[in-house]
Amino acid sequence: MPNSTSRREFMKATLAGGIGAGFASRGSALAPLGKPAGGGGNSAASPLPIKKAVLLGMLPKGLSYADRFKLARDVGFEAVEAYTTPDQREADEIKKAADDARVRIHSVMNQGHWEWPLSSSDPAVVEKSLNAMRTSLHNARLWGADTVLLVPGVVNPNTRYQDAWTRSQEQIRKLVPLAQELGVVIAVEEVWNKFLLSPLEMARYVDQFNSPWIKSYFDVGNVVLYGYPQDWILTLSKRVVKVHLKDFKRKEDCYAWVNLGDGDIDWGAVRQAFADIGYSGYATTELEGGDEAYLRDVSQRVDRLVLGR
Repeated sequence: MPNSTSRREFMKATLAGGIGAGFASRGSALAPLGKPAGGGGNSAASPLPIKKAVLLGMLPKGLSYADRFKLARDVGFEAVEAYTTPDQREADEIKKAADDARVRIHSVMNQGHWEWPLSSSDPAVVEKSLNAMRTSLHNARLWGADTVLLVPGVVNPNTRYQDAWTRSQEQIRKLVPLAQELGVVIAVEEVWNKFLLSPLEMARYVDQFNSPWIKSYFDVGNVVLYGYPQDWILTLSKRVVKVHLKDFKRKEDCYAWVNLGDGDIDWGAVRQAFADIGYSGYATTELEGGDEAYLRDVSQRVDRLVLGR
């Protein structure tokens, strides 16, 4: 998607639809699922070593890249997740801004997998999607990021669940050699695309690649409507390489994305699940953008709700 707003709009538009499906592929046994690290003895009472990051789209767009990265650092974030940037001059500007502010770009959110899904039956569409991923992977190498977020496919009236599974895996396998060459993990995210609707499915999908270059990018808020984020975390366990943070609120006749702590997520249970699997990677806020005061409040909410500080 071209920006985070359209990404959220897509998620809202795709809510209506069946939830729940069986495993989509045969012939590969599911690897052992995650157990709490240390036999479940870890406690989230102590602050977690998770690193705080913010999505670039949350920072004020009226500011220069240099000022956006400085603001991210000043309000308490140590890293940023950026977007696919085909223009080399702009990509270089982003790198300089991050370096000057001493803020790491830890991940790239691929753009193009919504408009050109890898699950499409049209070879021209798939090639555009692959090219977007190649650009994202090269962006990641330039910026020093170690993951690229990928939405692997979309189930719709023209694409059956099984086809989304097999087509997307076939295309992702074509990207693995480049990911390995560049040292960048392809991180598959669960979203409202009517695909990979349970933690068991996501685990199986990732395991079938049998590659250290394919992992899970877990979004805490995306599963609340039909599951429990703490369950997903414990099931996916070491498959989780990066995390998105947002909250979700059910209302009497609707639902809404809300700020962290204002929704239905049991953050204590989520924090404990992260402690149990020993997660110490980056957690990136994916919320509406705002000014310095708002961003500082978001940063403090991450400290309190997720890190336990």
